Amino acid sequence: MSETLLSSRNLAFELYEVLDAEGLTQRERFAEHNRETFDAAISTARSIAEKYFAPHNRKNDENEPRYENGQAILIPEVKPAVDAFLEAGFLNAARSFEAGGMQLPTLLSQACFAHFQSANAASTSYPFLTMGAANLIESFGTEEQKQRFLQPMIDGRFFGTMALTEPHAGSSLSDIRTRAEPAADGSYRLKGNKIFISGGDHSLSENIVHMVLAKLPDAPAGVKGISLFIVPKFLVNEDGSLGARNDVLLAGLFHKMGWRGTTSTALNFGDNGNCVGYLVGKPHQGLSCMFQMMNEARIGVGMGAVMLGYAGYLYSLDYARERPQGRLPDSKDPSTAPVAIIQHADIKRMLLTQKAYVEGAFDLGLYAARLFDDTTTLQTDTERKQAHELLDLLTPIVKSWPSEFCLKANELAIQILGGHGYTREYPVEQYYRDNRLNPIHEGTHGIQSLDLLGRKLAQNGGAGLKQLIRLIAETGARAQKHPSLTALREPLEQLVNRLQSVTIGLLTDLAQGKVNSSLANSALYLKVFGHTVIGWRWLEQAIRAEEGLAKGEAADAAFYKGKLQAARYFLTWEVPSCHHELAILEARDDTCLGMQDEWF
Repeated sequence: MSETLLSSRNLAFELYEVLDAEGLTQRERFAEHNRETFDAAISTARSIAEKYFAPHNRKNDENEPRYENGQAILIPEVKPAVDAFLEAGFLNAARSFEAGGMQLPTLLSQACFAHFQSANAASTSYPFLTMGAANLIESFGTEEQKQRFLQPMIDGRFFGTMALTEPHAGSSLSDIRTRAEPAADGSYRLKGNKIFISGGDHSLSENIVHMVLAKLPDAPAGVKGISLFIVPKFLVNEDGSLGARNDVLLAGLFHKMGWRGTTSTALNFGDNGNCVGYLVGKPHQGLSCMFQMMNEARIGVGMGAVMLGYAGYLYSLDYARERPQGRLPDSKDPSTAPVAIIQHADIKRMLLTQKAYVEGAFDLGLYAARLFDDTTTLQTDTERKQAHELLDLLTPIVKSWPSEFCLKANELAIQILGGHGYTREYPVEQYYRDNRLNPIHEGTHGIQSLDLLGRKLAQNGGAGLKQLIRLIAETGARAQKHPSLTALREPLEQLVNRLQSVTIGLLTDLAQGKVNSSLANSALYLKVFGHTVIGWRWLEQAIRAEEGLAKGEAADAAFYKGKLQAARYFLTWEVPSCHHELAILEARDDTCLGMQDEWF
C-alpha cells in the first residue's frame, strides 16, 4: 500500500541512522525509553492520523468554520480527531512522566506530530497552539497561574492561542495599541483588537486561554513597552470551575485561501470595559517571553510546510507511477503502449526536485528538534548553551526555507498531475493553498532574513555561526572517506568559503553603521544560507546512505541509491546556483533599495 503521510523508511533512516535517536536513551531523562517505545509512539501517531485526521482534510477545506451568533462553528469531525490526539497523550508527548506526559525526546514528539501535520494541517493547529501556550505559562507563569490555567491545558480541557497582530500594525509589534490597566485585585483590564488569531474561537475545549500582547499605562515606546497577559475566554474560579464569560468578543472570521479548517479570528478585548487579564512575567518584558512561543511556532510552521510538501510529493510520485501517457523520445512507433509518466526525464526532474526539497527540509526540522533535546539534556552547562546558540541561529532557516521551497515542491506536484493537478478532485491543489500561508505564518521570509543577518549571526560573538561552520567542516572531512562523494562535497565547500567571506563583509558594514545597504538584500542572504544548511544536511544523509550500501542489505539498496541521487541533485544543481546571489550581495547591489516610490 502506498504511504500518503510520510515515508516510514525515510523516518527510520533519519531517526536511527542520521540523528541517533537511540543515543538519547543513554541520557537520564530518556532512560526508560528504547527503540521499541519510540516505534510504538510513531505507529500510534500514524494510525490516529490516518483514521481520524486525514479523512476530513478535504471536508475541512470545503466547509470552513462559519460565524453564527457570535461563535465559530466547525465541522463535527474535528472534535473526535482532536480528542483522539489528546487521549493518546500526544499533547504532552515531551512533558515529564510526573506531569502526565510521555517524557519522549522532542525529536520523537516532532516525528509523531509530523504525521498529523501531513494528514490535516488545519485540525492539527488547535493542539499545536495549545502546546505552545502551555509551555509559555509553564516557563513564565506564577504558581497560581499554572494551577488555574496550565494544568487544565495539560489535561486537554483548555486550549490556547497567541494574540499578537493588530489591524494597523501587522508584523510591527512595537506599534500595538492594546492597553492593559491595573485593577484593584491585582488583575488587569485589557482593551484592544487583534486579528488573524488562529484558533481564537471554537467549541473543542471548555475554555480558550489567549496569550495577549498589550501595553501598560507607563509603558516605554517600542518593543520595550510590551507586556504579556493571560486572557481566558471564560474566567476561572479559585476552585478551578468556570466562571462568567470574559469580555472577549469574536468580531468575525477571516476566509483565507488555504488552511481553511482553522478558525482565523478577529477578537475584540474589552468592548464592555471588563476584559480581565493576568500579567505573565515582568512588566514590559512580554515580547521576550512571547519569543519562546514564537520560536517554537516558527519551528512548527517550518515542519508544517515540510509535511504539506511531503504529502504533495508522495501523491505526485504515486500518480506518476500509475499514469500512462506518451512514449520516450527514442520510441517513434505509435502502436507501442504508452509508458508511465515517471519514465519521462522531465517528470523525474520534478520528482527529484521535490524529494531533494522535502527530505532535506525534513532532516533539518528533525535535527532542530534534536538540538532542542540537547539544550535541556546534555551533561554540562557549556554543552547546553552551545546547542541553544546553534538552534537559535538555525531557527530562521527552519521556519523560512521550507516555507519557500517545500511550497515550490507543491507547485511541481501540481504540474506532474497535468490538468488534473489544477482541479479540486485531486488533493495537490489544496496542499499548495494550505502551504501558501506558511511564508507569512510567524514572520515573513523578509522578517526572518533580517533576524538572521541583522541579529542572529553576530550574537554572542558569532558563537552559533562558528559552530555551524565547524560542523559542516567535520561532515566534509568524513565525506572524504567516500571517493564517490567528492563531486557532492566540493560544491558545498566552495559555497561555504564564499559565504563566509560575504558574511564577514556584511557584518563589518553593519558594525560601521551601514545598516540599510547591508540589509537591503537580506532575503537573498537567507536563501543562500538556507541552501548551505540544507546542502550540509544532504551531505550528511549521503554519508549515511553510503554506509548503508556498504552493509550490503539488498532490500535497502534502492532506498539508499535514491538518497544519493537526491543528494547529488541538490549539491550539484541547487548549491552552485547560489553564487549568483552571493555576487549580488558582494556588490551591495542597490537595485531594490534605490527604487523610488514615484518610479513604479
